[in-house]
Amino acid sequence: MTNLRVKDAMTTPMLTLEAETSVSEAADAMRKATIKSVVVVGEGCQPAGIFTSTDALSVIADGVPTDETAVREYMTTSVETVSPDAALAAAAEQMHDGGYSHLPVTDADGDGVGILTKTDLAEIVSDPTIDNPVTAVNDWHQLRLTLNIHAFIPRSNILDMIE
Repeated sequence: MTNLRVKDAMTTPMLTLEAETSVSEAADAMRKATIKSVVVVGEGCQPAGIFTSTDALSVIADGVPTDETAVREYMTTSVETVSPDAALAAAAEQMHDGGYSHLPVTDADGDGVGILTKTDLAEIVSDPTIDNPVTAVNDWHQLRLTLNIHAFIPRSNILDMIE
């Protein structure tokens, strides 16, 4: 299983909402689903933005009423996406290079079909059914950076923890 694809690790379905949804409603939905982001969709189910728990904190820090503020005012609008058939290592690199914790997964029509998160990547590393999960994603260094695993933890120690 050395050629893992995004579809092998992504979370589906992803939680979506419209840009006019209030921040309090979005935060409540994330809390109930125990997740840290929602994909804001436009026409069809095409990602138009992403609203994260960090965005919710910004709203609170700004002191604006969460029940009167729409997520469109705080969401990230330059959303990168990935195909479910993309190599998992390439998606991990895309997440690292862009500083993303969440990457919406879209089909050929641009419609959202799931989301890939750092948690999903961590689950792959800890999956006991994969013989060598670090080799499975093809790039240990990139995965370590994406998951923010500290450099002082030797690769052999990580492998011992997951074997």
